[in-house]
Parts: sequence; structure tokens; C-alpha cells
Amino acid sequence: MSRRLVWYVSYGSNMRAERFACYLTGGTPVGATRGYPGCRDTSPPLATRPVEVPGGIYFATESPVWLGGRAFYDPDLPGTTAARAYLVTTAQFADVAAQEMYREPGTDLDLTVVMADGRHALGPGRYETLLHLGEHDGHPALTFTAPWSAADVEHTKPSANYLTMLATGLAESHGWTAERIAAYLARRTPYWTAADIAALVSPPPPPR
Repeated sequence: MSRRLVWYVSYGSNMRAERFACYLTGGTPVGATRGYPGCRDTSPPLATRPVEVPGGIYFATESPVWLGGRAFYDPDLPGTTAARAYLVTTAQFADVAAQEMYREPGTDLDLTVVMADGRHALGPGRYETLLHLGEHDGHPALTFTAPWSAADVEHTKPSANYLTMLATGLAESHGWTAERIAAYLARRTPYWTAADIAALVSPPPPPR
């Protein structure tokens, strides 16, 4: 089972390839306050692709890494979510999920339930609910999110560093402009305007 391939669908900071590489090989991502041990298999993804999935993201809880709200995916929200899919082994997917929960990697996940039912709550933790988001090129697309819905939790303000990381990932994977990225993220949080986000992600004007 550990050699089976799946698409890990990231809708948050792991959309940035450099950051996701720290989950695979170990290290501390730029802008983060903690490092990651890495996966048992440190091989790079076999492929990567931009994807859009039904539903939306919102920001909640308080991340000790980013010092602000985290992104969570709710498939029942209106609209679509821009994400990035990485083709990895099921062992790598399990190790990435463990690191998101601040656990030591090394234990495979039983994906039988999520493949059959589309959803499997492994526990009450922030990213312990697995979701099956369809297939691409014959491989299942999986992600993880919180067990609650967007309406059941208080929304919190994401930090500037976190939004910048998401913006970089969206630009890398989807090729969006700063204006489109700012509008997309601003629709998902009441704490930032599109203009404020655009100021974060747009290059400064050249000196006169």
C-alpha cells in the first residue's frame, strides 16, 4: 500500500513547492518558526499540477508556525478552491499528514474508508479528516482538513507571512497575477482587503 501513488492536494502554504519540499526532505521553510523532520521517502513528487476543487477555504484557529489563522478546506462552501496537487506515494502522504499534526512521521494511513466514503475522520485534530477529491490520471486525489465546517468555528485573521506564502504558491501553480490572487484571498477572510493583500504580494515600484 505504501508504494501506491496518490495526488496530495494542497490548498494552503504547501502550494509553494519550496515549502512542501521541507515536508519531504526535512528543514525549516522560509517564514516559518519551526522545522519539519521530513518523510521516510525523501523523493521529490513525480508530478505536480494546478487543480480547482469544489468548495472554499476559510481561516481559523491560531497557528504557532504562522502566528495567525490557518487555512481549512470546506467542500460544502460555495465556489471553488484553487489548489496544487503533488503526485506522491501513500507513505509520503501519510508522513506529510503526520507532520501537519506535529507528529512524528513513519506510520502508514489506512485509506480504505476515505476511498469508499469520500471522507474519513481519523481523529478530532485540525488536519485529521481525510477527503477524497476525485481522480487525476488514474490516481486518487486526497487532502486533509478539520472535522468541523466553516460555520462551526470562529474565523481568525491570517498573518501577513502566511498570506504571502499562499500567494506565492498560487502564483507558482496557477500563474495568477497579484491582483487576481489578492481578490481570491480577500474573498475568504474579512480581516484583509484585496488592496492590503495586493500590497503584500506585489513587487515594490522601482526607485525614482
